[in-house]
Amino acid sequence: MKWERFSALQEKEVINVCDGCRLGFVSDVEVDCKCGQITAIIVPGPCKCFGLGRHGDFIIPWQCIRQIGDDIILVDGNLDKFRLPRPRKEFF
Repeated sequence: MKWERFSALQEKEVINVCDGCRLGFVSDVEVDCKCGQITAIIVPGPCKCFGLGRHGDFIIPWQCIRQIGDDIILVDGNLDKFRLPRPRKEFF
């Protein structure tokens, strides 16, 4: 795989090849600081209502990425296994 900048990854849409579901765009990555390798990509979950709140983020391990193309990233796996619930914020 050729080298790419993180900003180039943010412009690519992530699609699950199992069911063709569009997950969204890459928002962040997890990096192993000891070896300097990307361990996972993070995609924000779908909005709940009128664009407010989110169900949870998709944490997709690097091993589940099948192909990175010019416009899309193809991943293979169960969406329930990828989803990580967002922590609830306490206001008071």
